[in-house]
Amino acid sequence: MPELPPVSDLLATAVQALGGKERVGQLTMAAAVDHAIDTKEHLAVQAGTGTGKSLAYLVPSLRHAVRTGRTVVVSTATIALQRQLVDRDLPRLAQALSKPLGRTPQYAILKGRNNYLCLNKINSAIPDEPAEAELFDAFAISRLGREVQRLNEWASDTQTGDRDELAPGVSDRAWRQVSVSSRECLGKSRCPFGQDCFAERARAESAQSDVVVTNHALLAIDAISGIQVLPEHDVVVIDEAHELVDRVTGVATAELAAAAISAAARRCAKLVDEQEVDRLEGAAEAWHDILDNLPAARWDTLPGGVAPVLALIRDAAWNARTALAPQGGATAQGDPENAAARNLALSAIDEIHDGAVRALTAFDEPDPATRRDVIWLAADETRGVVRRSLRMAPLSVGGLLRGRLFGTATVVLTSATLQIGGSFDGLATTWGLPAQSGNRTDAATANGAEAPSDADTVRWSSLDVGSPFDHAKSGILYVAKHLPAPGRDGLAPAYLDEIERLIGAAGGRTLGLFSSMRAARAAADALRERLDTPVLCQGDDATGALVAKFADDPETSLFGTLSLWQGVDVPGPSLSLVILDRIPFPRPDDPLLAARQRAVELRGGNGFMTVAANHAALLLAQGTGRLLRSVDDRGVVAILDSRLATARYGGYLRASLPPYWETTDPDVVVEALRRLTAAAL
Repeated sequence: MPELPPVSDLLATAVQALGGKERVGQLTMAAAVDHAIDTKEHLAVQAGTGTGKSLAYLVPSLRHAVRTGRTVVVSTATIALQRQLVDRDLPRLAQALSKPLGRTPQYAILKGRNNYLCLNKINSAIPDEPAEAELFDAFAISRLGREVQRLNEWASDTQTGDRDELAPGVSDRAWRQVSVSSRECLGKSRCPFGQDCFAERARAESAQSDVVVTNHALLAIDAISGIQVLPEHDVVVIDEAHELVDRVTGVATAELAAAAISAAARRCAKLVDEQEVDRLEGAAEAWHDILDNLPAARWDTLPGGVAPVLALIRDAAWNARTALAPQGGATAQGDPENAAARNLALSAIDEIHDGAVRALTAFDEPDPATRRDVIWLAADETRGVVRRSLRMAPLSVGGLLRGRLFGTATVVLTSATLQIGGSFDGLATTWGLPAQSGNRTDAATANGAEAPSDADTVRWSSLDVGSPFDHAKSGILYVAKHLPAPGRDGLAPAYLDEIERLIGAAGGRTLGLFSSMRAARAAADALRERLDTPVLCQGDDATGALVAKFADDPETSLFGTLSLWQGVDVPGPSLSLVILDRIPFPRPDDPLLAARQRAVELRGGNGFMTVAANHAALLLAQGTGRLLRSVDDRGVVAILDSRLATARYGGYLRASLPPYWETTDPDVVVEALRRLTAAAL
């Protein structure tokens, strides 16, 4: 194969073909990614909004894939970025680079099996079990029926069976009627629809692709399960890497609820002896009764009476599983519907059994700092029904990522926010990478650097390619130092007065980011009575529809909580003020983060700074990043929490934010907003 052009030439070709402009940060990042792939040294790149980071990692990834014949996996946290990559960036890039690369690069998107419609399930009479709250809810049942009917009609039209292509979407409950998990799947060879299976088609397509786009959850499943889900690959690019730990933790979290045990029993009803079903039902009742009498809290030991009930659940599930064991290939081939029902039952039973074993063995390690799992009793209320369940989450996923991700491929991690308190170490240590002190940080310019040997520890480099935005000239960071520190009793009157004054000066154009939905709703209700401009609140409509209304009308303000901190991209005059009501520290009763904080302290570290402050710094960086979305944007970020200016940790948190011009003077800010409003009219 002839020598391919260098990455710098390919990037220039791509930028020209796509009608863009050459950006120094983009070129620096592309060179660093190419160098990391070459030396097999992991790389973390912070690339601010507007850098063009997707091209900066896609160009060297495509070059590597075409040159070596090996697949590159690109993992994202959000559907929006997946769609951008597959529907916009990769098609245009593949066309632009087809000539210099000698062929048109191939790409595909791959999701978990339960994201694809299952033809066997939709053509079989195997209903999913209704949730407890829906058993006596006629409206929910009729809505479910309508959604399933629409899914049946869609099944004959869709080319991909991909849930994300169904518009409008359906509830999770309806989708479960037509999809299966990997555990529930019969397998291509045993399924009567195996040749036409949408999930199998997607996997086959990905195996032939140069770049496969997936999500952090599937990447985690591939690593955790030990079963190869993704095609063979030697390079992984993780975009939106600031969300990696939370997404992997979510996949590794298990739940044990009485309703799930009862549902598993019903799954088994026609497949095993009545005695085994009764044992499962009895275990479900015992589990419900004991959880009902315990407070919702983290468990540091198994409460009295819990271990015998967990053992009862474990043994009942194991007996049912033994009875469910497949009766031979011939039976499965002859009766695929029975085989599918058996697989669904086995999947449900395995989850129950594994959850009980996990809870029983969670406290075998006496030292809380080295235990694998955090266990807590959760109580969630839906439509007036309180659902209690035991949840089990890993204390840390760093070891898992270090062994199963960084130990098997070259990994490039990127996001607009990777530095916390001015350092990459805060996130890197949660990924399982060593602290960076002493590591090189000049990967982009280290010509001729030696590749790491097998004897080396995990090696990684970091790079901040900056942003095309001049933050100090385009934005003001205002900390309301004169306000009282936030309390637990909701927004104080002084806060509402401050918000009213700021939004009035901005003429609307405000994104209000609140630490809770209660605070967001209270502020929206109060400000609607005080302002002449419209105020929308998350929950009034679908979030996407609210953001669209906000973007279309410059006088509108939008208030909301966590998903808006990370998911709003509104360039232009509709957004000139971002208000944050308080520093987003985790709730002190968050069982997982509190356990992680305690584990750090038991090792002699500062748990508050390592866990709580880092959590807050990351969200602050994400929230303040909503302001400048294009080089022409101007505006103010107003943080109403005076602790950012007065507390000892305030400087650490501010070091995590873009370098805006800072002030604590409200008059300066109001005057700046009035000038911006006048200029926009």
